[in-house]
Amino acid sequence: MTTADAVRKRHKGSSNGARAGVKDHAEEPVQWGRAWEVDWFSLTGVILLLCFAPFIVFFFIMACDQYQCSISHPLLDLYNSEATLLTIWNRAPSFTWAAAKIYAIWVTFQVVLYMCVPDIMHKILPGYVGGVQEGARTPAGLINKYEVNGLQCWIITHVLWVANTQYFHWFSPTIIIDNWIPLLWCTNILGYAVSTLAFIKAYLFPTNPEDCKFTGNIFYNYMMGIEFNPRIGKWFDFKLFFNGRPGIVAWTLINLSYTAKQQELYGYVTNSMILVNVLQAIYVLDFFWNEAWYLKTIDICHDHFGWYLGWGDCVWLPFLYTLQGLYLVYNPIQLSTPHAAGVLILGLVGYYIFRSTNHQKDLFRRTEGNCKIWGKKPTFIECSYRSADGGIHKSKLMTSGFWGVARHMNYTGDLMGSLAYCLACGGKHLLPYFYIVYMTILLVHRCIRDEHRCSNKYSKDWVRYTAAVPYRLLPNIF
Repeated sequence: MTTADAVRKRHKGSSNGARAGVKDHAEEPVQWGRAWEVDWFSLTGVILLLCFAPFIVFFFIMACDQYQCSISHPLLDLYNSEATLLTIWNRAPSFTWAAAKIYAIWVTFQVVLYMCVPDIMHKILPGYVGGVQEGARTPAGLINKYEVNGLQCWIITHVLWVANTQYFHWFSPTIIIDNWIPLLWCTNILGYAVSTLAFIKAYLFPTNPEDCKFTGNIFYNYMMGIEFNPRIGKWFDFKLFFNGRPGIVAWTLINLSYTAKQQELYGYVTNSMILVNVLQAIYVLDFFWNEAWYLKTIDICHDHFGWYLGWGDCVWLPFLYTLQGLYLVYNPIQLSTPHAAGVLILGLVGYYIFRSTNHQKDLFRRTEGNCKIWGKKPTFIECSYRSADGGIHKSKLMTSGFWGVARHMNYTGDLMGSLAYCLACGGKHLLPYFYIVYMTILLVHRCIRDEHRCSNKYSKDWVRYTAAVPYRLLPNIF
C-alpha cells in the first residue's frame, strides 16, 4: 500500500532507470501501467483491502492507545471475552471538530505552498533540481510538466514549526499525537473523498482520455485508479501532491510531535527516539531533494491514481510509517551504545546503497551512458519501445554498478533502512516490526509486478537483461 508501499506510499524507482525493450513494431503498442484484465484472485484482494485496510490502521493505533502497543493483548481480551469489539471501539477517541480544523488548516496550507509559492531553492542550493520540470512520457505519448517545490514546502513548514515551538507558542508541539485518533478520522474522510473524486472525474471529465484505463470492474477501477495523471487546472497534479504532500511533509512533524510527547511524559528523550527521527528525516529529505528524479519512478510513470494512492497517501503512510515513534512514546527505550551504533550503521549503509543505486541510474540516464560507474564505462543493452501514439523510442538497460549486482538494489538498501527503524525499538513487542514485514511484502511484490510489466513491454530485450543480471534483491540468493 502506500506504505507505501511504504506508503510509503513511499518513493520507489523502477527496476532500471534507463531501460526499455522491443517488440515487433507492427504489433499493437505494449501495455503500460496497471492490469488491463482482472482475475478473481486480484479482485478478491482488492475487495479485502477496501474493506479491511482502514481497520488494520485503526487496530495498530488503538493497540498503542489502549494496550501499550501490544498486538496480542487485545486479541486475547477478545478471545477471553474480557472485551468486545464494541467496548474497544467505544474507548477510542472519535471524530472531533478540533481535529477537523487542524487537518483542514494543514491540507490547505500545503495546497497553498504547492500551488502558490514557486520554487526558489534551485537558485540557492547547488546541485538541487527544482522549479518546472518534465515528467516521463505517458502511455499516450504525452510529457507533463510539474512544479517541483517539495523541498521548499518542507523547509517552510519546519521553520514555522520550530519558530512556533521556540517563540510564538500558537499551539503545543504535541498537538499531533494529542489528536492522533481524531485525526485518523479526518485523514480517512479526505482519503476516500479524493479517491471518489478521481474515480468520478475519470468518467466525466478526464484530464487526458487517452491515458485512462478501464477494466470493466468497478471495484478494481476504484482502487487502482483509471486516470494516469488526473489534474485540476494546469498545475494541480493529484499524484504529485498526494504522494509528496501532505503525508510525507507531515512524516517528520509527526516524529517531532512524538519526541515532544516523550519529553512531556518522562522528562527526557531516549536515544532510540532520536535515531528514529534522524534516520527517517534522512529518508524524507532525500525524497524532496530528489523530487525531480521521483517524476521518473514507478509511482508517477506506471501507477494510476485511485484509492490505492489517494487513501494510502492520506492514511496508510502517515499512520503506519510512523509506528516506531508512536511505539517509543508508550515504551521509551534507552539503547546501549553498541545497539544504537549498530542501528545507526545499518540505517546509513542502507541509505548509501539506496541513494548510490538511484544516483547511478540517474547519471546513466542523463549522460546516455557516457559516464563512469565504479570507475569504468558502464555496460548496457541497447533497445527500443513503442508508445500508444505509435512512436518508437530508444533507450538502454544498464548492467553496471549496483544495477549489475541485482536488478533492484535500491529496494535492498531501502529494506536495510526499514529494518534499522524497527531495531531501534528493541525486541519486546512485534508492533514496530510491522514496517519491515510490510515493506518486504510491498517491495517483493513490486519486483514481481514491475518485472511482469517489463517482460510484457520489452520482450526479448528483457530476457537478455535478466540473463546478464540474474538476481532481484540479494546477490546469489534472490
